[in-house]
Amino acid sequence: MPPSNLDNAFQSNAGDFQAHEVFSDRDDEWAAVVDSVRNLWDTVSNESFEVQDLEGPRRNVLVFYGVGGIGKTTLAQQITRRLGGDDVAMSHWAVPDPALPRTVPVYLDLTRSQAFELEAVVLAIRQAISARGHRAPAFDLALSRYWEANHPGESLADYLRARTRLSRVSSRLPEQVDEILGEVADNFELPGMVGGLVGQSLTALVKALRDRKDQARALRCRRLPTLLEADPDLEALSYYPHLLAWDIAQLPPKQALLPVVLLDTFEDIAARGSRTNERLINRLVWLMPNVLFVVTGRNRLQWDDPRLREKLWRAGAVHWPLLRADVGEPRQHLVGYLSPHDREAFLSQRVTSDGRPVIPREHRRLIAVRSEGLPLYLDMAVSLFVELLQSEGAVPPVSAFDRDFAALVTATFRDLTPDEQSVVRAVSLLDSFSIELATAAAGLPRDGAALCLVERPFVEFDGARLWPYRLHKLVRSAIRNADFDADSPDPWSAADWRRAAQRAFDHLGAQWRRAEADRRVLVACLRAGLGLARDFSLRLGWLEDAAVEFARDSVVEAIDIDEPAMPLSADAAAANALAVTLSVIARRNSDHRRVIADELRAVLAAGDLPQQMREIPEYYIAMCERDLGDFDASMAGMRRVAEAGGRLSIDAKRGLHHLLRRLGRFQNALVLAEELGAAGRQHRTLGELWWSQGNIALACTSLAVARDQSAAAGLSGEAALCQAYLAFAASFQDRARATEQLARAHTLLDGARVGWAEGLLRVAALVVDAGHDPELPQRADHVAAAATAIGLTSLAGYARLAACFHAAVIDSAPLGEQMRLRLRGCVRGAEFAYLIEIAYMFTGRDSPSALRPDWIEGAATAKLRWNGLVTDRRAELAATGRNWRGDG
Repeated sequence: MPPSNLDNAFQSNAGDFQAHEVFSDRDDEWAAVVDSVRNLWDTVSNESFEVQDLEGPRRNVLVFYGVGGIGKTTLAQQITRRLGGDDVAMSHWAVPDPALPRTVPVYLDLTRSQAFELEAVVLAIRQAISARGHRAPAFDLALSRYWEANHPGESLADYLRARTRLSRVSSRLPEQVDEILGEVADNFELPGMVGGLVGQSLTALVKALRDRKDQARALRCRRLPTLLEADPDLEALSYYPHLLAWDIAQLPPKQALLPVVLLDTFEDIAARGSRTNERLINRLVWLMPNVLFVVTGRNRLQWDDPRLREKLWRAGAVHWPLLRADVGEPRQHLVGYLSPHDREAFLSQRVTSDGRPVIPREHRRLIAVRSEGLPLYLDMAVSLFVELLQSEGAVPPVSAFDRDFAALVTATFRDLTPDEQSVVRAVSLLDSFSIELATAAAGLPRDGAALCLVERPFVEFDGARLWPYRLHKLVRSAIRNADFDADSPDPWSAADWRRAAQRAFDHLGAQWRRAEADRRVLVACLRAGLGLARDFSLRLGWLEDAAVEFARDSVVEAIDIDEPAMPLSADAAAANALAVTLSVIARRNSDHRRVIADELRAVLAAGDLPQQMREIPEYYIAMCERDLGDFDASMAGMRRVAEAGGRLSIDAKRGLHHLLRRLGRFQNALVLAEELGAAGRQHRTLGELWWSQGNIALACTSLAVARDQSAAAGLSGEAALCQAYLAFAASFQDRARATEQLARAHTLLDGARVGWAEGLLRVAALVVDAGHDPELPQRADHVAAAATAIGLTSLAGYARLAACFHAAVIDSAPLGEQMRLRLRGCVRGAEFAYLIEIAYMFTGRDSPSALRPDWIEGAATAKLRWNGLVTDRRAELAATGRNWRGDG
């Protein structure tokens, strides 16, 4: 356990005491490591284990998580040393069974100060195996191709030397890669192919492996040819661990080994708002089922949560069953609550004098019992002991430590300065805080007290947060308890608490307005501000404008706040109703539209929401009704909001445009779109309209302008949605451009939750693959089913249209008829009837339906465009040597 800041307690007689860093034995954690090694080896050594199986559940992740400052990094480092054969490190830890294969530990520090590089992570694992003298032929062949493309002129040896993390390990990795290249060149009868890790020989060798797949498959790794054919980019590299896992599995029994990869400070990879790097790690772990991964971080690993399946490569308990288990190893362990032995070790070693414990045995015994194993209690008790010892000049009585945690907090609180006491009370109102916010909430003119407070052991720090400091939850709970002020010599009245809440609330509003459309600041200020307004009956004020801004952008982050105490005043009820409203609409990308609409109707029926705020639920109810196919109700709701002239009236007018477009009333939709202006997101609306006419170029131009305008205004969710539409429109015309636009859309969506845009990208991927992927109709079924499950009927229709496009490209009349039949299942009267018309236009024919959209430039022009896109895709397929003809 690392030391807390004891500087203030050691300002005099500094030579008498010594504060020491203490690492508790953590015997239980080590036992979990040993059991995990044993259990994983039992699995991978079984004859039924298949390293190339990509579908079976994974049981290769051991997790140690807990609050900051309890020694998780030290634990990871000690595990690394012990598994690596260090007999001095934690010598009392029993080594794994000698009958088990040799473990190969790889320690990786993922802290934010270390720039994350997937290739460095993968190479660290490969290098550790190389250091044991083992080769990895399949992996090294793919690596050589990747290296030539991504590191021209830089040798692998130079790269390894330049990176501290990799230069510490002595291995023959570059030489082994060259050896593998030479051997494969000989096997393929390609003389003169040895020589360089990069260069002309490498290009020729990889080409030979591609052209002669039968011999490449002689290496027995089924997916090696596929990976050699793939573009050697970061995406391909993220799949190379599969090859490394295969190579490890091919080692002879006498050379068998079990790599143990320790991923430390994992919270910096899984930081809130972005999971790009976590997705890469998630894939790496999945692709290496014969490697034990030990994750240490502040938070429980969430890979067992199926709601993350769109963010991670594999998510859900079905994929990671032990991450949710209470028994068996490897699984998740909360680190922090110490055993009696560890508590005694900490208290006796934390502060010493001449090598002997400063805290007497009786004191240590009582503190250990009262702590119940909580590290923070022990740290605070040590600080209190030293402070009392120095202030009183004698060892304090044992009874001074016969306190529960709340009493210990009270005792510690009394030792703070009056300004520090004001700060700690003020920040107890907040989930997290900054120095500036703490000072403002406390009503102080200077930051000094807040700066001193954050050095205390009960204040946690997380640089990934907007406001990086947080009171330990137990300390915060104790201070907010009604009995706390009753025992305080200088208590706060109810008016004092309300004034502090108002100061914090006002500061939050000012910070949000200064942030200039920073989505992260908006969400954080809303969460904190709604809680304060509800708990202290504050007027909504700036929350009204902030809530409308939240509702207008397309990103949906949770705005949940704690359950309220009852009963509520009118102001408190208004804040609670607004919080509930925003929480409900934030779930619209995960819950069914009918559920969302019913909950919003309940908010309106309760009558707590101020009149000027009722347009938010009314607008979203109309949106849900549109998605559910209740056009009359949706049209009426949108008209009510539009005619009321409130903040969302322009958005409601855009909603009316959507309804007209879905009904195929394109001429009316165009007139309305041209009236919207920038505030009504006119360019996005026009782009949505032009793609339906087959005018892909004009649609892409409009959507690109809309994206850039939204990005400039700080509307990240809207920008991502526009980019998703752009990728979708481009996918019909230019596959290369569409692929680029898809990648850009995924980048903009990273860290955001825009479910409709994410679904649209899945449809765009279908259109890009039309004519190329024979499994596309089945993929379209999956996309349509997922969209239907949450009430997104438009996406289901677009997925069916993509399958019709595919059938037309390959000229398969039977498939085309089958796909149009499925598309008809998405059509309700006039709604989406234009999609059926487009499906026939793909083939150059007219629809037999009597429902005719009023095409902006006439049906003949629209048919010419849609049929031309099919012809263009066939030409592209022919140019690449593919046979685009199906069974028609």
